[in-house]
Amino acid sequence: MTGCRMAGVERVMPEETSKSSALFGREAVTPPGWVRTARPLSVAVLGWARLSEREREGSGYNLVASELAAGLAMSGHRVSYLRSGADYALRPGMHIRRNGRYRGVECAHLVNSPNAAPGLFNFRNMSREMRCKKQTRLVMRWLDSVGADVVHIHSLEGFSLDVIEAIKASGRGVVVTPHNYWFVCPQVDLLHKGTHVCMDYAGGRACEGCMTPASTWKTRWRRKITQMLFRRTGPMLGGWIAGVLFEPWPILRSREARLRMQLGEEERLDPELARGMSIDPREEHSGELVHDKPVPEDITIVEIGRSELDTNERFLGASHHLTVLNGYGQRRWAGVQALRQVDRLTPPSVFCGEVHVRMGVEPERVECVRLGLPHLDRLARRSKRSAFYDVRPWDAATARGPLRLAFFGTVRHQKGIETLVRAITLLPKAERQRCQFLIRAALGDWLHRRRLSRFPEVSFLGGYDMAQLMSSGGEYDVGLLPHIWFENSPLVMLEFLSSGKFVVASRLGGPPEWVVEPGGAGSEGNGGLGNGLLVPGGQPEALAGAIGRLVRGEVTIPSPREVHAVSLLRDYPSYVAACEGVYQRVLDARRSRGDTQA
Repeated sequence: MTGCRMAGVERVMPEETSKSSALFGREAVTPPGWVRTARPLSVAVLGWARLSEREREGSGYNLVASELAAGLAMSGHRVSYLRSGADYALRPGMHIRRNGRYRGVECAHLVNSPNAAPGLFNFRNMSREMRCKKQTRLVMRWLDSVGADVVHIHSLEGFSLDVIEAIKASGRGVVVTPHNYWFVCPQVDLLHKGTHVCMDYAGGRACEGCMTPASTWKTRWRRKITQMLFRRTGPMLGGWIAGVLFEPWPILRSREARLRMQLGEEERLDPELARGMSIDPREEHSGELVHDKPVPEDITIVEIGRSELDTNERFLGASHHLTVLNGYGQRRWAGVQALRQVDRLTPPSVFCGEVHVRMGVEPERVECVRLGLPHLDRLARRSKRSAFYDVRPWDAATARGPLRLAFFGTVRHQKGIETLVRAITLLPKAERQRCQFLIRAALGDWLHRRRLSRFPEVSFLGGYDMAQLMSSGGEYDVGLLPHIWFENSPLVMLEFLSSGKFVVASRLGGPPEWVVEPGGAGSEGNGGLGNGLLVPGGQPEALAGAIGRLVRGEVTIPSPREVHAVSLLRDYPSYVAACEGVYQRVLDARRSRGDTQA
């Protein structure tokens, strides 16, 4: 899902806006047929994003945390949530502020954390990220106040790593679900400079210069002032004042930018302008359009790192992951040591678990728990009730329309939109003209729109949201996931598969656990058709080649029923039940050892 985590971008949500949801302040409402627990627990959840914002803040990680917390509350558990690293106030000192009840979950915010979240903004603050006794004491007092039996950590960004040791020492169960690689990578995604898979962090030396965010103290003071303005004057006026204070250059340069647009860019005339609507059918034409404005020459196009089909295996096979040569190396070691204190590490993919085991976490602590979410269930039900559930969406020999391929995500480099843009330009005319690309990319797609504007086969539709997603099943035939990092369990892939869509994905991270290639292991469930193709990450020519195979009919695109037959999908009720089972087993094991709190 779309989100706000992006280099150089901060989203500051005023507290009043966050409480505007009709669900804020409500008790948990149990739907018909929902199973209530016979052993209610007090579950504390830690993260950095606002639960009520769901996927809008923190992207997929926060959607999972929000839905799981709500599901636990519906099951009869007492659920409390604490976020840290995002809320700041001019009032000195750290303190915890109650933020009301959301879908039956008691929410609180740790204000003025010495560790800023998300992790990008804390990149120069490794010593406090490893240990902050004052913050940890405050978290422990909050856990005491809510009577937590078990603590489920979805993200520790905004906290310090030593909090896990303190929680364990208090006798509580500790469960961590890693949605990324923050525990072993301050950059969060194991992606050097945000563009290349970090195969060797060189004992921490590769981390130096990997990112260049503002210092943490500047981030904290900026948030103190900005959030005060939001609370006092509202988001519109407060946002404008904050922009004048902290980012004046875009405002001061706006007149210069307008003049450059009017005078500095050379206009290109359409060479066919005089033809009107006429064409010469005997003439060979590229099928491309000519627009008045080219891409400005001073815009830098980023270079994306290229991976191979065996990058997963080569990363897991390396032996240098725990070399320590500087403070960043110490930070990785501290993250591993923290995870060695937890009762269960529950990654959504096997690959994510293997990465942490390779870093030094004991295998017996790791238990893969696949994700299940309400909107994925709705997508699957919509597909099964469709009149076209048993219809293969496109056949190269008989098609009377284009093959429709969709990219859903953001313009962040790791999502792979740059790879897709270059792949489209590499397609031969005959193949490209049999396609229609639907791109929904949030966080500013202007440059990509301009670069692909010469191709009438490409449509940019803006970002996507939950409401639009429910009705998008009839808009496309194949989903594209050309990510360039070690994806864990990407929700967009689960959305494609739940909708019964064939996918083309990079063979990086967890997605190969879900994507079944034609004729490969597991494809016998639908006659060998599989549910997708895997390509090397960051290789536009490989992505273009896979699309070409579909267009030429070398690969049969299965029906939604056939896709579902071989797809590894979990529903929301069983996901909530699986997490409940983890908590109960953790507490039972602790009781048997006699080391739980009274």
